[in-house]
Amino acid sequence: MAKKKVPEAATTEVLDRLAEVGLVDDAAFARQWVASGEHRMRSRAVLLQELRLKGVDSETAEEALAEEGVNDRDVALRFATKKARTLGGLDRQVAYRRLCGALSRRGFAPSVVASVASQVLSVDTTADGGFE
Repeated sequence: MAKKKVPEAATTEVLDRLAEVGLVDDAAFARQWVASGEHRMRSRAVLLQELRLKGVDSETAEEALAEEGVNDRDVALRFATKKARTLGGLDRQVAYRRLCGALSRRGFAPSVVASVASQVLSVDTTADGGFE
């Protein structure tokens, strides 16, 4: 409404009324958004950021993710298992690097990325000095 130059008093009145009748409920929106699978296998940190960009406060976003049971390692493992199918014809080191890159771009912590990629590809990252 600010972009349309609606007076602040009118905006506040309208939003208060919508919240009063239950049409504006950040907690319900956050729960629905997380449950809908809109997150497409991204890390908890990325999901929190996306909810904040949608106007949901941090506490409400955290509660929605907790209710849905979003766990970075489980999500990363599901994504990596699916992604690994497309990497089958590649050298293991190349597949490992590509899978790590894909997991990293989805916001997973480096420790989760390395652990999940190694598990899914059954790669020993310490052999031959590891990967660069």
